[in-house]
Amino acid sequence: MSELIVDFITSLDGYASAVGWPGWWGLEGPEYLGWLDERPEATLLMGANTYRLMSGFAADITPAGIDEYSTDEEKAFGGLTGASKVVFSSTLEEPLSWANATLVRSDALEAVRAMKADGTGLFSTIGSISLCRSLLRAGLVDRFRVVMFPVITGATGNERIYDGYPDIALDLIASRTFDGRSQLVEYRPRVLERPPFDATG
Repeated sequence: MSELIVDFITSLDGYASAVGWPGWWGLEGPEYLGWLDERPEATLLMGANTYRLMSGFAADITPAGIDEYSTDEEKAFGGLTGASKVVFSSTLEEPLSWANATLVRSDALEAVRAMKADGTGLFSTIGSISLCRSLLRAGLVDRFRVVMFPVITGATGNERIYDGYPDIALDLIASRTFDGRSQLVEYRPRVLERPPFDATG
């Protein structure tokens, strides 16, 4: 059976990005970038909003406030273009313009459950906060991996990742520090029906 990883890049306070900050908060280094290149090949899972954003980046469409992408960002977008991608959406239309992207219009949870049962490869999410939340709630996630960059963006942060999540116990299976500043943590997640000391249960 395949494995599914929920993969996030965050600030220390759990934001996915921040206004006025570059990609990776400008703190990517050679160890982190090397790790991105070394990771096993995975099929990327995403929702419509992430698809629109990332396919725009790959097509060299820069968001407001950014004049151009760094060489490292351009390389990352190129890698995403070459990867196999599955996009879950009822609003997007075929054919998708981003290379190697397949549109799935049926229920995402049922589709992922079938993909995991039928496959032998690795699946990883990219962005797609609400999709990741649904996959976790459904018990479909085998590994929960986060790279935290050493910034707090309480004033400018965009997309709070963990709002609306259930309570989840996380069993640590791996950790690593990149470039002396960014921290990777990887867990096995267990969705809890109630907090461990909930007297009402």
